[in-house]
Amino acid sequence: MLDEAGSAIAARPIARVLLESPLPQLDRLFDYAVPPHLDADAQPGVRIRVPLRSAGRIVDGFVIERGIAEPADRPLSELEAVVSPVPVLPPGLYDLARRLADRAAGSAADILRLAVPRRMVRAEKAWMQREQPETPAVDPAAVRAAEDVLDAFPTLRAGILAGERLAVGAPAKPVVISEDRTVGAWAVLLAAAATVTLAAGRSAVIVVPDHRDQEQVLTALRERVPEDALVPVDARQSGPARYAAYLRTLAEAPCIVVGNRSAVYAPAARTGLVVVWDDGDPLLSEPLSPGVHARDAALVRQEAEGSALLIAGHTRTTDVERLVAIGWVRDVEPARRFTPRVVLTATSDSPAQARIPSSAFTAVREALATGPVLVQVSRPGYAPVVVCSSCRTPSRCVHCTGPLRVRAQGRAPECSWCGRGIAGWRCGHCEGTEMRLASSGSERTADELGRAFPNTRVILSDGEHPLTRVDGRPALVVATRGAEPIAEGGYRAVLLLDGDRMLLAEDLRITESCLRWWSNAAALAAPGSPVLLTGVSGAVARALATWSQPAYARAQLAERAPLKMPPTVRVAVVEGTRPSLDAALGALARDVHALTADAVVGPVVIPGEDPPRYRALVRFDYALGKPVTQTLRAAVIADAVQARKGRRRGPGAPRNTLRVRVDVPDPDL
Repeated sequence: MLDEAGSAIAARPIARVLLESPLPQLDRLFDYAVPPHLDADAQPGVRIRVPLRSAGRIVDGFVIERGIAEPADRPLSELEAVVSPVPVLPPGLYDLARRLADRAAGSAADILRLAVPRRMVRAEKAWMQREQPETPAVDPAAVRAAEDVLDAFPTLRAGILAGERLAVGAPAKPVVISEDRTVGAWAVLLAAAATVTLAAGRSAVIVVPDHRDQEQVLTALRERVPEDALVPVDARQSGPARYAAYLRTLAEAPCIVVGNRSAVYAPAARTGLVVVWDDGDPLLSEPLSPGVHARDAALVRQEAEGSALLIAGHTRTTDVERLVAIGWVRDVEPARRFTPRVVLTATSDSPAQARIPSSAFTAVREALATGPVLVQVSRPGYAPVVVCSSCRTPSRCVHCTGPLRVRAQGRAPECSWCGRGIAGWRCGHCEGTEMRLASSGSERTADELGRAFPNTRVILSDGEHPLTRVDGRPALVVATRGAEPIAEGGYRAVLLLDGDRMLLAEDLRITESCLRWWSNAAALAAPGSPVLLTGVSGAVARALATWSQPAYARAQLAERAPLKMPPTVRVAVVEGTRPSLDAALGALARDVHALTADAVVGPVVIPGEDPPRYRALVRFDYALGKPVTQTLRAAVIADAVQARKGRRRGPGAPRNTLRVRVDVPDPDL
């Protein structure tokens, strides 16, 4: 290339930049020239701002690589500014984001948006002024105690230190670790695994569904490791606290990260262990694009880093059982098996006690003499469902057809959707005018149990009344699934109600989910205390009673394989206008010849969309993952480019309409 005087232009330093943009066509690296005044700061991993020539605006991005530009006919745009000289994007994290985005037919920038917190200037300045943390020293006595815990699983400690992929069924009981602190035995197990890893000079990352689980793990860890080695990460933190925690993970000193699903991306130094607890919890499934599950992110990270991976739970998901069956994950058995005392009881014929059999009623009364009793119910509120008194048809709102509910005792029914009160209601099926309560939520159950057990404390725990702990005094603790608080010393009995209602949900994984809900509640019972499951029979009830969740997962896999349902195959949901959808499906048929004739299900119209949009499912084997996701991603980019070329000015301008979501756990046609 020549300048205006005809002389050759010398090669200039360049930066390869990943733009923080939602546009799929920009999901690649762009070359920018580095001006001399930014050369020292514009290093790989730092945040920068660059001009976007096609749009005439400035966007944020990350420097991924540095290099020297070869002479070219067209000059490169220059970096606009370096936002911060701190390299917040390590090479390993970018590589992980790129792998996950390609696997999920998504953008690396979307992954990094979840992994790297927004910059907080004060937190960054405070961090830069501090001394770098030193390698934490773990007390030898704490290491020996942790090794004793791991020895309950004979090959677990060796597998962690060897960097294996392991699946563990955690002990289902509470453990008293201090005078006023009780946690689940699973939290003690994970804390022991992290302690041994930290003592070996490597970091551990523990991913849990919510703050309740996080609090238990942190409580168990504080008994073993220095406080400055613990890095909590969760959505409840303020922006500065979250950013400061992220900066701590970038330090050279190893640490233990404990957090929710985004913690799986934490770039801790020399990561030796990644733990995923209770991978069947939907909170570990990322709702934002590209929708990568924390379990899948951990599997990809383990393969890239060579660290150990521990997937633990009271139950075994079909996803993990499939990996165990093909030998990708090793199942670790305990030296001595512990199981809760589960009792299956039939429903009562007595109208006064329709939900609680007499045997369960007696067991609850006896347990209340010594401590708290947990009662798990399916839904929050007072009466979530109201039906016609004559024909038992669920009552609907006369304004928006939403379901009716009763929020409190003595209140009139109202709509769950629009919130309007109902006056002049008439059944659309039989013209009846009277309604009755057809279900009991957590609040109504608490009222009923308060009358059935007078002079007994009744404690409510649900979404509107969250509790994490209760004391060891006698009380009836009514909780919705997933909101059960921990009782000091464990519950003296656990009563599982509404199991038959839970199983009626229209969900491919509903039996798997119910088994997980019941197993997690059973694990809160003190050793030897009864766990009473009412009104449920069949294979799922037997799996709980015999504590054989892995066998039940294997049976579920065997049933789904002939139907080609996940996780025996991968499933992608493709949505868009009919032309866009037809183009994407046509590209699959043309480019991926190994797809079977029944791989594509649909398209069907999506109800309530204007203009009409369509949806199709693509089912494919794991071996075809790369060509299928590459083809779908190319279709998304082509659709976005076409939409941009035909875009009109103004609010009615068309937008790219094709959307792809891969590895949907429950495809809903």
